[in-house]
Amino acid sequence: MTSTQDSSLSSGIRHLAWRLLTIVWLSFLGTLVGVGFRGLVAPTTTAFMQQRLLYLQTHGNTGAHIDYQWVDYGRIAPAMRLAVVASEDQTFPYNDGFDWVAIEEALQHNRVSRYIRGASTITQQTAKNLYLWAGRSYFRKLLEAYFTVLLNTEWPKQRVLEVYLNTAQFDSNVFGVGAAARRLFNKSPAQLGPGEAALLAAALPSPDRSDVVEPSDYLLHRQSWIVDQMQQLGEDYLNVIEANARR
Repeated sequence: MTSTQDSSLSSGIRHLAWRLLTIVWLSFLGTLVGVGFRGLVAPTTTAFMQQRLLYLQTHGNTGAHIDYQWVDYGRIAPAMRLAVVASEDQTFPYNDGFDWVAIEEALQHNRVSRYIRGASTITQQTAKNLYLWAGRSYFRKLLEAYFTVLLNTEWPKQRVLEVYLNTAQFDSNVFGVGAAARRLFNKSPAQLGPGEAALLAAALPSPDRSDVVEPSDYLLHRQSWIVDQMQQLGEDYLNVIEANARR
């Protein structure tokens, strides 16, 4: 290879490297701005909702639709706010988007058991619901961690909880506590009592297999456990994140 060819190759590599760096930088700025925007404006849909809709329509339910209705934080019963924290992430008011103790315990459990245990916080689940898809690949988990950091950095805790309550899947095609309260209990989300809130929270890990209208013994047992946890945490448990949001 001549010196001219060698110089041309080096120049091409440098040009390609700069282009890749530019793409990475623009992608970072785009997600940074996008997450900030979503912290102020309610989503009309999410990546997870669209994936679920596609699944339903390609598995025989061609007329399927997503039942979703945004509800502001103040119009959601305090019991519902507390129920999901008691059920899904009791470190939520204080963690940095990740529960490192739960992650370590899950890793140790998964090394010796065929039953996979998760350790996702409410912030991680919100990131997944908004931007990603179902699955356990390392690439998806890496993206989830990236968006979790952005959410935890750019949003107050109350906004994370508000978006989570509005985007979580509660039934086959029911997303968000607004649609869930109306569809499953014929109530507004502000009218949900502790038992109803706990039953909805109990369905969150497996909404496709959980029937809130005719709950199984397992779902009722989990509901009872969540009610106990809510009582132990107390109604004032979430005051810290709500006080911060008002500043």
